Amino acid sequence: MREGHFEGRVAIVTGAASGIGRALSAALVRRGATVVLADVDDAGVKTAADALAAGPPGRASGVALDVTDRDAVAELVERTARDHGHLDLLCNNAGVGIAGPVEELTPAHWERALDVNLRGVIHGVTAAYPLMVRQGRGHIVNTASLAGLVPSPMLTPYGATKHAVVGLSTSLRMEGAAKGVRVSVVCPGVIDTPLLDKGNPPDLAPVTAVPDARRLLTALIGRPYPPDALAEDILAGVARNRAFIVTPRHARTAWRAYRLAPGLLVGLGPRRMERVLRRGR
Repeated sequence: MREGHFEGRVAIVTGAASGIGRALSAALVRRGATVVLADVDDAGVKTAADALAAGPPGRASGVALDVTDRDAVAELVERTARDHGHLDLLCNNAGVGIAGPVEELTPAHWERALDVNLRGVIHGVTAAYPLMVRQGRGHIVNTASLAGLVPSPMLTPYGATKHAVVGLSTSLRMEGAAKGVRVSVVCPGVIDTPLLDKGNPPDLAPVTAVPDARRLLTALIGRPYPPDALAEDILAGVARNRAFIVTPRHARTAWRAYRLAPGLLVGLGPRRMERVLRRGR
């Protein structure tokens, strides 16, 4: 990878207080970028930014941001571009996990997934894309998931929104290519982040818990991947202008298998999942 690719670049990373967003922000700062870390967790994102700002070569600042607030996202994008003269990279990374049997999920579960995972990305795109078109350059990186490429039972609202993010990203990539704007979609497998253990947001109605989600996903997909390693993969993909950044290797294997024989996975998947769930009860 070209280490100098991000030096002097200006980036916004949402969902940056922890997990993938924090690791991605750290990797960008190490490469000399100026990074605005944004997260609904005001204290957490400022702590993360302060830790990154303490070391060279890049710069970091933290701001509170609810990606479901369209006006707030637009204001942050506009202010960042105004303060620095340009915006080179927008990483729409904020996300929420919604899990459980579909028959127990309420409309509020579905709305939360749509608001954060899909509308949050749309708000970032509608704010940054026209600006980047005017600049004649820029790169939008949308965090989806392997769940946006293959079926994800017991994570159906999450999977639905991530499939939508994949479709949004690939369509926008084709449209933006002629205008100098690049678009990549990140589709990682199981990543070792707090999202894996949090469960559904506590303000939503409780549903039957997925027994040991970490173990279930590991058995079905593969071992959790460190967020720092994922961040390196993402920046390598961005530097090479990859349309899809699917990582780690076992995630790419699952994606290829589904593309080659989708009926096989859909047919055998329920029995395998039931066996794993029985062992966890």
